[in-house]
Amino acid sequence: MSTVQITVTGAAVLLPGIDSVTALAAGAPTGGEPVEPAVLIGRKGLRYKDRATQLGYCLAEAALRDAGLHGEAGVAVPDESIGTVASSNYGNLDTVARALDTLRAETVTGTSPMDLPNASSNVIASSVAIRYGLRGPNLMVCNGATSGLDALHWGATMIAAGRVERVLVLGVEPDNDVVRRLLGGERAVDGGAAVVLESAAAARERGATVRAVLGRYTRTGALGAVLDRLAGSAPEGPVRWQLPDAGGATPASDLLPGVERSALPPASGRASGALGVLQCAAAVGFFDGGGRGAVYATAGGDTDDAGAGLVLLAPGTP
Repeated sequence: MSTVQITVTGAAVLLPGIDSVTALAAGAPTGGEPVEPAVLIGRKGLRYKDRATQLGYCLAEAALRDAGLHGEAGVAVPDESIGTVASSNYGNLDTVARALDTLRAETVTGTSPMDLPNASSNVIASSVAIRYGLRGPNLMVCNGATSGLDALHWGATMIAAGRVERVLVLGVEPDNDVVRRLLGGERAVDGGAAVVLESAAAARERGATVRAVLGRYTRTGALGAVLDRLAGSAPEGPVRWQLPDAGGATPASDLLPGVERSALPPASGRASGALGVLQCAAAVGFFDGGGRGAVYATAGGDTDDAGAGLVLLAPGTP
């Protein structure tokens, strides 16, 4: 594995009732009115875009600004130096379902010429890259419970491989009737998070503030096996454990005894593909608020196809 150190230099969160990483880290309750993208970024370019993409626009702009990479004239670094990775399992499901319903009831000629391009599974990543002029590689991850942590890993891999110096990683899930039918009536979070990953050298060169450092990542089967693989990755062990999605199995009480546990507020709904990126943003908020040491982020578990884990370290952690 490359020795390139991967840092987090920007972070943003957008959930009903929560719009800061410090509030997310503190466990602020979600609720209230749904996020209105047009209020945050204006109406231009939102027409015909599904809600997940609109939310992705909001998160991308906020995270890029937080990292000091975006201004009125566009990105403040060479546009080819920024890649994009988006994670979403439900993403444009409403668009796909609408197109399929039309095909079943009529023919392909009955479909909207605006719907079909938006039915592509990579629409969030590609649309965000086009809107904000991010000309590095862009990738869409739809990988089940571990998707958000996998997206962070692939973003870090792009940087470590020398493809780009920095990557915008988004995790977003919309809440709508189609998603709720898929979830058996449960809600999705209707929002998500975004972080900017950057090589330590690139961050240092432009004088960026490092908010967190990415440590060991693993993907395997049971949650216990994930934690075993992360063991020893931080000299003092974890100070906080970001739990898998509340909709999954509750982690066993005998795992990581004495370590503070943290989860998304139950009222926020299923985070799914947004979870890992939300966990990273929450770790940034924890460190911003004075937290030190290592945070374990975990997703998936015994009832899922796989489990994944990522260690997030406070800046300056040995």
